[in-house]
Amino acid sequence: MSSNKNTSFANKQTILRAIKDSFIKLNPKTQIENPVMFLVYISSILTTILFILSLFGIKDTNSGFICAIAIILWLTNLFANFAEAIAEGRGKAQADSLRAAKKDVTASKIPSIEKRESVEKVSSSTLKKGDIVIVYAGEQIPADGEVIDGAASVDESAITGESAPVIRESGGDRSAVTGGTTVISDWLIIEVTNEAGESFLDKMIAMVEGAARKKTPNEIALQILLISLTIIFLLVTVALYPYAGFASNQAGKDNTMSITALIALLVCLAPTTIGALLSSIGIAGMSRLNQANVLAMSGRAIEAAGDVDILMLDKTGTITLGNRQASEFIPVDGVDVKELADAAQLSSLADETPEGRSVVILAKEQFGIRGRNMSEINATFVSFTAKTRMSGVDFAGNEIRKGAADSIKEYVSEKNGTYSQECDDAVKRVSNSGGTPLVVAKNGKILGVIHLKDIIKQGVKEKFADLRKMGIKTIMITGDNPLTAAAIAAEAGVDDFLAEATPEGKLEMIRDFQQKGHLVAMTGDGTNDAPALAQADVAVAMNTGTQAAKEAGNMVDLDSSPTKLIEIVRIGKQLLMTRGSLTTFSIANDIAKYFAIIPMLFIGIYPQLQALNIMHLHSPQSALLSAIIYNALIIIALIPLALKGVKYREVPASKLLARNMLIYGLGGIIAPFIAIKLIDMFLTVIGIK
Repeated sequence: MSSNKNTSFANKQTILRAIKDSFIKLNPKTQIENPVMFLVYISSILTTILFILSLFGIKDTNSGFICAIAIILWLTNLFANFAEAIAEGRGKAQADSLRAAKKDVTASKIPSIEKRESVEKVSSSTLKKGDIVIVYAGEQIPADGEVIDGAASVDESAITGESAPVIRESGGDRSAVTGGTTVISDWLIIEVTNEAGESFLDKMIAMVEGAARKKTPNEIALQILLISLTIIFLLVTVALYPYAGFASNQAGKDNTMSITALIALLVCLAPTTIGALLSSIGIAGMSRLNQANVLAMSGRAIEAAGDVDILMLDKTGTITLGNRQASEFIPVDGVDVKELADAAQLSSLADETPEGRSVVILAKEQFGIRGRNMSEINATFVSFTAKTRMSGVDFAGNEIRKGAADSIKEYVSEKNGTYSQECDDAVKRVSNSGGTPLVVAKNGKILGVIHLKDIIKQGVKEKFADLRKMGIKTIMITGDNPLTAAAIAAEAGVDDFLAEATPEGKLEMIRDFQQKGHLVAMTGDGTNDAPALAQADVAVAMNTGTQAAKEAGNMVDLDSSPTKLIEIVRIGKQLLMTRGSLTTFSIANDIAKYFAIIPMLFIGIYPQLQALNIMHLHSPQSALLSAIIYNALIIIALIPLALKGVKYREVPASKLLARNMLIYGLGGIIAPFIAIKLIDMFLTVIGIK
């Protein structure tokens, strides 16, 4: 799934496969799925029949002209099929690589955790929901499941494309595993969560290949509009034939209007450009999401992402780096700051947490205090526990402890020490600034406070400013107290926050916004996030999260990056913009075609129409050929744009609309005038008049 794999839209294998599929898609059952292009398909058949009849003398215009129109119409069909096939090509390439990862392996099935010695070797394809398997280092995980015992490093590169292994363990929010990944250390006992053939990998293959893709509501609505326009143009074209006969009789001239010319006119006036590209735009949008290592469970979710105006983001790992770092030593009660830093560093030398390491580094940077060897000073490290909420070190008759303020307060009280007002003030000051205070005590005496600060990710504030320009309100979700949450929210530049967040609080907030007419997006990875994910319009579950979270979401981020939600919104908006821009371009094209075709069709009856021949096209036949050739070639010309998408800019929707109307509306009017004239000149030069 990783974008670094050789699955480019333009590689040779993809193009050859798309060319082959373009002919396969000429099957009537496939063509009828796109009513606009089905009209072109029927027109191709009719002009082919008219050409065959012309060879036997049954004709209303010359055979060469009919043959040319038939060939161009067939090419128009093939170009439309090619656009869809090349959009599907990336998905098929991704599906092929995923199938390579999906193997039927031998699984070690066990009755229960307690009876892990009773191993039964079975095929992974026979595993059912609720079965329990044990997987050792070097073995492939046979099915999707939840880790119920053990912890191990897992290679998920076959799914995510990332080479770095990840830790999977029982309990918590990193217990879900995916079939097809490989255990590279230790062992895991896994409870299977899916029936055979319903694995996450199977769903991925179906989605990226397009087999499970359904048309979205917006896509269906646009297709209805295109069908309506096509019907209108069909009725107009059909009415032109008897009108041409009537007008010819009135003018005392022969009727020069041919059925072939009217068919060509119908195809040119129908919205064939957007009709040909509509499906490929949707497929390419989903493919761009797949390139970002996000699996969308429905096209509706991608479109909803484009309309999202409320973004709910977890603080940790999204807005902050996820690891608080020591930023300041605050001594109290007359203690020298260097003494505080020395004690804080000693208590943290054996602390392997990011916070502990940051204390050691800060003491070294500020005071040049170098870490000491714990064994040389005969020191014993006291680990942090949830019960004591502090850690420290014992050495040479000394006790140093650091931890939560209330825990240290209780500790010094037991040692007959004093928790001073100055210390309490320092703790409150750190908390109110959005930081976490760690109090340090030595031999029952408080030395001071370490300020642990949430480090805001670089560029996050600018990203939120961009989202604000897009009309999206950002809300930070955190378990911190309101004072801490407010300080971090202000520093990060989010619009609002939900402090001391609970599952019920998240769900209530989402429902409240939705009742007011907003579309809400959020991320989550835990079972406690599942209710809110199920309620959100765009719900991105982390691949590392629980099975409950993944089932509740309508997207799964295979990289488990909380910031991915911002990218998903951009892709969704880009999809909607691309569809709107190309629709505008397609409809604007018709203006030039009116001037190219209609005056030339009736110029034999009404010579005065020569005044409307502003492009000075050579003849009715060259005008029709030029217009219909342009109609076919513009599909090929727009395929790269349909696949890549219109470039998205973080500006208000009104400015985006004005810009795109200018580029694709005005461009859609001007481009065909120039192109049709050039084609007409070329046809005249080569003798087609």
